[in-house]
Amino acid sequence: METFFIILKFILLIFSPLILGSFFLGWQKRIRVIHKESGIEKSCFVGYSWTYFFFGFFVPIFRGEISIGIFHLIFSIVTFGLFQLVMPFLYNKQSSVRLLLNGWELNDSEENNLIASNKIGISKKK
Repeated sequence: METFFIILKFILLIFSPLILGSFFLGWQKRIRVIHKESGIEKSCFVGYSWTYFFFGFFVPIFRGEISIGIFHLIFSIVTFGLFQLVMPFLYNKQSSVRLLLNGWELNDSEENNLIASNKIGISKKK
């Protein structure tokens, strides 16, 4: 029985960033965005990045931000992995801001656009 509690504490310790991030930032939510000029649609994400928690610097690479992914790999090596624990709290917001600054607009339901605007920290134009 004592071994069970040791294992349980270890699991809680490992997943504590995921638990805390989801509690404080909310679960990761997909928001549709559209490019102003080309009309291309894609998704951005807001909230705690559980994908970054599990897959680390591969997330920006898979989302097409190869240089960002390489920088994250370098920072993770330099900080001995500490960067990997901090970044899930920040990545979705930073990625969404980069998209919005590069000509993309929120293109989801009003409710989702409002959630995204609040989590990203922007005011939605009417």
